[in-house]
Amino acid sequence: MPKRKLLKRIGLGLFAVVVVLAIWNGPLIIYSLRQGMGQLSIVWNAKPVEEILADPATPDSLKQKLNLINEVRRYAIDSLGLKDTENYKTLFDQQGKEVMWVVTASEPYRLKEKIWEFPIVGRVPYKGFFDIDRAKAEKQNLETDGWDVSVSNPSGWSTLGWFTDPILSDMLYKSEGDLASLIIHEMVHATIYVKDSSSFNENLASFIGDLAALKFIDYKYGNQSEEHFTYIYEDADFRKYNSHILRGANLLDSLYEAIDKATVDVKQNLKKSAMQKIVSSMDTLHLHYNRHPSKRFEKKLPTNAYFLSFRRYQSQQLDLSEMFENKFQSDFKKMVQHFKMHYPFL
Repeated sequence: MPKRKLLKRIGLGLFAVVVVLAIWNGPLIIYSLRQGMGQLSIVWNAKPVEEILADPATPDSLKQKLNLINEVRRYAIDSLGLKDTENYKTLFDQQGKEVMWVVTASEPYRLKEKIWEFPIVGRVPYKGFFDIDRAKAEKQNLETDGWDVSVSNPSGWSTLGWFTDPILSDMLYKSEGDLASLIIHEMVHATIYVKDSSSFNENLASFIGDLAALKFIDYKYGNQSEEHFTYIYEDADFRKYNSHILRGANLLDSLYEAIDKATVDVKQNLKKSAMQKIVSSMDTLHLHYNRHPSKRFEKKLPTNAYFLSFRRYQSQQLDLSEMFENKFQSDFKKMVQHFKMHYPFL
């Protein structure tokens, strides 16, 4: 067969494969393009922090928070061994609006999450949207198919190096410690990513982010400062609430196993009763900053997906703490370097 004809056949064959893949994965391709455009829009409209700091019209309070983020970045790179990137060197003004919605789902009578599969990043238990209507449509479709669905707004997210992650203006309303924890958390994602292991990725980022934030606050402000105690109280509140939700998840696990053979009506009534018990007992936690955490569920009870989100971010904290102290001698750099070596980044 002549070489030109052979190349032509190969080219036609490859074209046919691309067409078939495009048809087969059409929704995924469209979704990925929309996500890319949404992220690009944020990156394109973000302003360099240097320009904002140099502008005399910028309020001192804003300058202080932007300088703080730069110090957190430097601390995370120098003291924790996290990757030095161009992330958080620009600021996107949200103008008081949410910019991203994350959809998660679970089976209705079992704490088992729905998994989405994407190229490169692999299997993940969430799906993000930059358009609220599309997030609502996804929620509706999932609920129609019988899933328990939750929609939330993330404080920040990592694009794993595919884009330059900007500071989101709503981040600047956080306390110093909470802001430091968030920035470090996302920087961990940009440094260490284990494919198909969302729970490990989120637990690791949460562990390093929360503990390193306290160390940064004490380094910058001192362990007797207002910033120190604010973060201590915020963290204590979160840990109490987190423990309560994880206990609730265990309660639901036991319930669902016990009623596996029951009718749907019985399952629904017992599930509702268990959810109400978990919510009503929230106010006995005696939190510092939120005396009545149950109020957020006055109109609608939490879903299974809500409980799974806490497992995804917090269920491995004790194991990571033991590993940090015993295997890495409480040295962040050793811990980060270990995972960087064992799990090459994407």
